[in-house]
Amino acid sequence: MTGPFFNSQLTIHNYQLSTLNYQFSKTHPTAYLWQKCLSVRSQFCEAVVSNGFLTREQMVSAASRYRLGATRRGGVIFWQIDREGRVHDGKVMYYLPDCHRNKSREAHPTWVSTLLRRRELFSAHPSPQTSHCLFGLHLLDAEKPCAIVESEKTAFVLSEKYPDYIWLATGGLGEVQPDKFRPLRGHHVIMFPDTDTDGIAYRRWSEAADLVMRSLFWEDSPPIRVSPMLEQRATEEQKQQKIDLLDFLLAAS
Repeated sequence: MTGPFFNSQLTIHNYQLSTLNYQFSKTHPTAYLWQKCLSVRSQFCEAVVSNGFLTREQMVSAASRYRLGATRRGGVIFWQIDREGRVHDGKVMYYLPDCHRNKSREAHPTWVSTLLRRRELFSAHPSPQTSHCLFGLHLLDAEKPCAIVESEKTAFVLSEKYPDYIWLATGGLGEVQPDKFRPLRGHHVIMFPDTDTDGIAYRRWSEAADLVMRSLFWEDSPPIRVSPMLEQRATEEQKQQKIDLLDFLLAAS
């Protein structure tokens, strides 16, 4: 599939990503897109390296694991892929050269499913009913604990800095629905909410963790930990800036 939104480049510095043989369900019409959109030619990937968050080799390693894509306008595609290799959707975001999200109106985040509907690519059959999952879910490893953050960027960078964890991202403060934790049953999970002056993020994620642990599907699973580190150690100025774990670690280094 080609078009103005997508980059069909499949090779990342001699790493042929088309050799990754994931089998996708026919019930997920967008599944074939992720392979055709794999690329590190996004503003995000370039900014991660140019700002010193990761070396180019580390960036390529993380991009290959998380299956990052790119649009022809330079946006990054954070594909949401589940444990069975099924694509749920792709979140398209645009970044500035300083690796902060571009918040201009024309660069507002969107979803691949939304773009496809706009282009009427599903005119031959019903539009897909997409359901979102945690970013990085396809990387689950029974031998490693799961660390959950809000930002895909934070999960991406910290996966190279702290590889003893499987780094997952919710993609938003309010994207912590209990059903998204079902695939994590039996895993050790620690959550790192962003911080703010009122403690809203920490409180909402703590409430979500309690709700999950009271659910029948979490029975016999380890308790979910919600880290209070940012609430306890971030300065008032940092809380006003609503920093996350990556911001805090970079400031402390």
